[in-house]
Amino acid sequence: MNYTQQRIGFIKLKLFSIIIFTMILACPIFSQNETDNDNDFETWSSIEIEYKPTKKWSFALEEQIRLKDNSSVTDQYFTQLQIEYRAFKNFTFGSGLRYIKKNDTKGNIQGYEDHFRFHLDGSYNHKINQFSFKYRFRYQNKNELGISRKEGDFPNQHLRFKTSIDYKIKNWKFDPKFSIEIFNYFEKGETNGFDKYRVSIGTDYKLKNFGKLSLFYRLERELNVDYPKIINIIKFKYSYNFKSY
Repeated sequence: MNYTQQRIGFIKLKLFSIIIFTMILACPIFSQNETDNDNDFETWSSIEIEYKPTKKWSFALEEQIRLKDNSSVTDQYFTQLQIEYRAFKNFTFGSGLRYIKKNDTKGNIQGYEDHFRFHLDGSYNHKINQFSFKYRFRYQNKNELGISRKEGDFPNQHLRFKTSIDYKIKNWKFDPKFSIEIFNYFEKGETNGFDKYRVSIGTDYKLKNFGKLSLFYRLERELNVDYPKIINIIKFKYSYNFKSY
């Protein structure tokens, strides 16, 4: 790669970074009506193993831990099994099962609670020049184990829509990734509607013959409440995939 090509690559990266940074600043992160109690900094760390027996099927097992209260207390940890099927060239369907140990640190009864969550996905992806776009629609259902509906435990359900953009830079290992996701909440006896969104920016680094490292910054903000909670998240992930075809 000559100097001109290298220079163009850096200019593209800089322009893309400015666009993403501007979009993040445009989000209403701070408000005069919000207090420090409405903000938090979390750390998410995970390890994932993915297996692809064929070009159409993939299976992934993930272990993740999340820290809250400025990353000083365990919020939850979980095990998740994800299955995906590539039905057509650009269409993928998937499903996931998650067993969660949730640390309840509020109220009279505190401690770890057992939760179970499943989701169903449909996604479409395509490319335009160096840009890769992915659109994912997800139905999510979560409830606490050991508590019946008579005791007030109704499924916590969400419809989620996520748009992701990856930008490929030639001869560059840290290609930027950006995504935005909105959540629509519905549960019996609760106020339903759009309740939060997430904005993420990050990158991957492929380790030769030894998987991939990912680093993301994520902003999560509540919607349609008087004092929205804002969570700043740093996510670390190591993933390793192998295939038998």
